[in-house]
Amino acid sequence: MSEKCRDTLQCNPQDLQQAMSIHTRKITDSCRDKDCIEDLRVYLTTGSQQLLDTCANAKVRCAELLYTYIDVESVAFDRNHYCIDVTFYYKVLADAVIGAARPATLYGLAVFSKRAVLCGEDSCAHIFRSDTRLGEADGLTTLHFNRPTAVVEVLDPMVLGSKVRDVCDCGGEVCCQIPGAIRCCFDEELVLSGDRKRLYVTLGQFSIIRLERDAQLIVPVLDYSIPTKDCCDAIGCAEDPCEMFSRIPFPAQQFAPRGCDGDQGWDNGCGYQTTCNN
Repeated sequence: MSEKCRDTLQCNPQDLQQAMSIHTRKITDSCRDKDCIEDLRVYLTTGSQQLLDTCANAKVRCAELLYTYIDVESVAFDRNHYCIDVTFYYKVLADAVIGAARPATLYGLAVFSKRAVLCGEDSCAHIFRSDTRLGEADGLTTLHFNRPTAVVEVLDPMVLGSKVRDVCDCGGEVCCQIPGAIRCCFDEELVLSGDRKRLYVTLGQFSIIRLERDAQLIVPVLDYSIPTKDCCDAIGCAEDPCEMFSRIPFPAQQFAPRGCDGDQGWDNGCGYQTTCNN
């Protein structure tokens, strides 16, 4: 962007060289959500389930988002809106207390599904694209369904709580369908039935869901974007350590006397911080 346009929302028409037609994705609708997922069952691996059946207690340590499955279907009574079904697959790690020994690590899978309805803007056009594929004839025409594309942005969940229940107290539950690719993320089989105890976790999940549709737009063009940085290998791009150190501001506050209660020290680069000693 030129200097004349950097500080203003509108550019001077004299700075524009031409108008260009581009193909991009238009966001038709979006929403954000803050889910508190209570008592989500964790499907443990075989070895972890054996430890849970004999342990006194277990507490979930962390949860990692493995994969998100997204399905988009049109709403029957409103062609302008689409139903987005989202399924999150989490890898859950927990610590099991067995006697007075050191806690043992348990891990398994938790699955959460949710639904959102967003406006996707109806379109009756048939979409065909010509793509080049290796090993096949060039210029193959492929048909794409004329549906908007759903995009889900999600953070790793926050662990809010966990509990262990006996199977007799859990009531009847319907086991979810677990894809083979998700099962391959674990080095043991997941226990779906026949367990004596079950681990449940409560998660906090932040997510943004949006629908995008292909669109052709005319945009003003100031100039073509040409890279200004030169390509270089790892050796040529190596920065002088003294030059890098010279740009670090002097930590004057670290030399000032102060109390040690709750005060952070200077990071010495070894993964911990030096603190005061009383």
